Amino acid sequence: MTQPSDACITLPDTALTSYFRSAGEMLAEESVLLGAVVTGILASQVNLSNKAIIAQLMAMLKTTEDAVKSDVIRKTLEIVVNHTSDDL
Repeated sequence: MTQPSDACITLPDTALTSYFRSAGEMLAEESVLLGAVVTGILASQVNLSNKAIIAQLMAMLKTTEDAVKSDVIRKTLEIVVNHTSDDL
């Protein structure tokens, strides 16, 4: 079983962090994916922003051929878009 990631602590938007924390195991796969995306963005020394997270998820969605992974990516992307404010 996957464990929710602690990378959500570093998210730029507190509403998104709160949403994932309150969902618990219901969004475990999405939380792990989001944590991996955040970790990748931070490792590449790109500014962590909602826009960077969305761009990374969209790129992943375009390249995956696995239907199950695609669903997890799509759901994560929807959550990020719906629970974050626009970057300035």
